[in-house]
Amino acid sequence: MASNFPEIIDLRSLRFAIDDGFTAVVANYGEFLEHLFLPVLRGLMILEQILQWLPWYVTIVLVTGITLAASRNWKTALVTAIMLFAVGLLGVWDEAMATIALMLASTILAIVLGIPIGVLMAQSNKLRAACLPVLDIMQTMPIFVYLIPFVMLFGPGKIPALLATVFFAIPPVIRLTDLGIRQVDSEVVEAIVAFGATSWQKLLRAQLPLAMPTIMAGINQTTMMALSMVVIASMIGAGGLGYQVLQGIQRLEVSTGLFAGLAIVFLAIIFDRIAQSLGRRSQQHLKDGE
Repeated sequence: MASNFPEIIDLRSLRFAIDDGFTAVVANYGEFLEHLFLPVLRGLMILEQILQWLPWYVTIVLVTGITLAASRNWKTALVTAIMLFAVGLLGVWDEAMATIALMLASTILAIVLGIPIGVLMAQSNKLRAACLPVLDIMQTMPIFVYLIPFVMLFGPGKIPALLATVFFAIPPVIRLTDLGIRQVDSEVVEAIVAFGATSWQKLLRAQLPLAMPTIMAGINQTTMMALSMVVIASMIGAGGLGYQVLQGIQRLEVSTGLFAGLAIVFLAIIFDRIAQSLGRRSQQHLKDGE
């Protein structure tokens, strides 16, 4: 006979309290939050419309040029062009552009929010001790859990998908920004302070540049996590390639899911190569400057 764990806490009442509290937040602040994030939604829609409006060959040339500028390797750029062309051959070009728009918007937001938090953590051991458990929870929380509060606040659509993606993808860039700044040689920091540098000058001229390879590794991880979350977010109206995968599951169409899945893989490889190339170049700049 199986033994039951003793009911020490009244979980039923606790669940009701959590649900009622969040419902109250939605009722009192839901409309305000919708207006607050309206500019973000407009920016996302504009980015998506631009990517879908551009002729496919222009997009391929632009992304290939960015890859070449980042990697300084024509083979890597050629692979990027071939993979983007393959996305078009798979018949999911517009969906891929919608996915790229959501991924870029969420990654940019994660970087804009994450790097300052990482910098603050590097400056304060108390803040770091408080933030690390939160980041651990964020990185181990099941992906689908992120969707629930944002859908309650905003309903299905692109804004909850964007915010859920940002919250899911932001921990790596925070962690590695903090780690990169803490790993900067203390003698270099002491030397620039000895020359009369202010706290801002120390940060901008020494700590951030020297920590850039580690920060770029965090950005790379954040980009990949954002792309993976964008697929899950299709369940709440994000659209794009994730919606094609979802349709393949619902209709039991292997080809639909397979083509969209291949396009996602190609995009992941492209953005991973770009981010890794930028990281290697920043590291090479540091070695050249030593």
